[in-house]
Amino acid sequence: MATSSTTRLLLELIARPSVNPAFLPAGDIRAGEAGVADFLEGLAGPGGLDFERSEVLPGRFNVIVRLTPSATIRQRVLLAPHLDTVGFPVLDEQLQPRLDKGRVHGRGACDTKGCVAAMFQALLQVARSGRRPQETEILFVGLIDEENGQAGSRHFALHGPKAALAVVGEPTRLRVVTAHKGDVWLRIKTRGRSAHGATPHRGRNAVLAMARVVEVIEGEYGPSLQQRRHPLLGTATVNVGSIQGGSQPNIVPDECVISVDRRTLPGETEADVRRELRQHLRRHGLAVTFENLRLAPCPPLETEPDLPLVRQLCRSASQRRTWGVDYFCDAAPLSAGGIPSVVFGPGDIAQAHTADEWISVASLDRGTAILENFLRSLP
Repeated sequence: MATSSTTRLLLELIARPSVNPAFLPAGDIRAGEAGVADFLEGLAGPGGLDFERSEVLPGRFNVIVRLTPSATIRQRVLLAPHLDTVGFPVLDEQLQPRLDKGRVHGRGACDTKGCVAAMFQALLQVARSGRRPQETEILFVGLIDEENGQAGSRHFALHGPKAALAVVGEPTRLRVVTAHKGDVWLRIKTRGRSAHGATPHRGRNAVLAMARVVEVIEGEYGPSLQQRRHPLLGTATVNVGSIQGGSQPNIVPDECVISVDRRTLPGETEADVRRELRQHLRRHGLAVTFENLRLAPCPPLETEPDLPLVRQLCRSASQRRTWGVDYFCDAAPLSAGGIPSVVFGPGDIAQAHTADEWISVASLDRGTAILENFLRSLP
């Protein structure tokens, strides 16, 4: 069986590392999105597409590929996957793309170079056909830094052109997603008083206080969140992800720190989360301090499923409803910037960030066909 254009494009993309620099040592040649951007630029011009770069961080650029309509622009639609990937596990092995038994293997195959390939190929096919939309400008926006601070989508939301819809590329199993959870990361600290381990009564053990904090968070606060339910997202959650405290056995620890991941539903804010946690802990006489671990707010997404363009995308995908996902992505920053956003793409999030990341060729090709059908339906 012949290899599809989208599959060949994905193999080329995986072979060009674009690991988020946050995950590699400074100067590592595998870091940054520039290699992927250069490759896409080489495809855009011959394909009849305009190409530009928009600097977001020093030496790191969003890629903007434009298909202009044949008449006056009356609306704009974005195809917005991210270009960066995570790094480990087994990074060097994952940077060797492999096609085997109907699957493409390699870092980014699922998250989200598969989306980059499907979206870019769909746009190329519309451009090459000579039948571009009359009134709709289509922008492919390759975003940087989704895997760390979402600098690319936040920058575009502030400085880029507005649009009637952004289709954000993530592996949704080709479902149209109109809601995702937000994410609050907190560092919570307890303080005590150090003393010799032979006389612990002279000190105040911060680890013991934190053990009680964890018990309240996981045993009381977490279950209370099950009372809240969103029709697409289910319930809010909380997870204590790490703990550090003390230095050696014969010293009473004077400080202990945990990190907490709280997934929020539409309508919840970081201030709400802090207030609720304080209330639960104060009822048990526990004093803590909070520190935000996120570089910027990560709110939940909720887009009206009855928007005309959302319904149009659903029709192209032969779907009668929209879906929700648990993870946070670039859709929320774009939506917060005034661009209605949905999430859509080939692949399954279960394969993302794994030691053997892969995507099925069938999903890739079906995703390309759905996106091309959607683009061709635009006025």
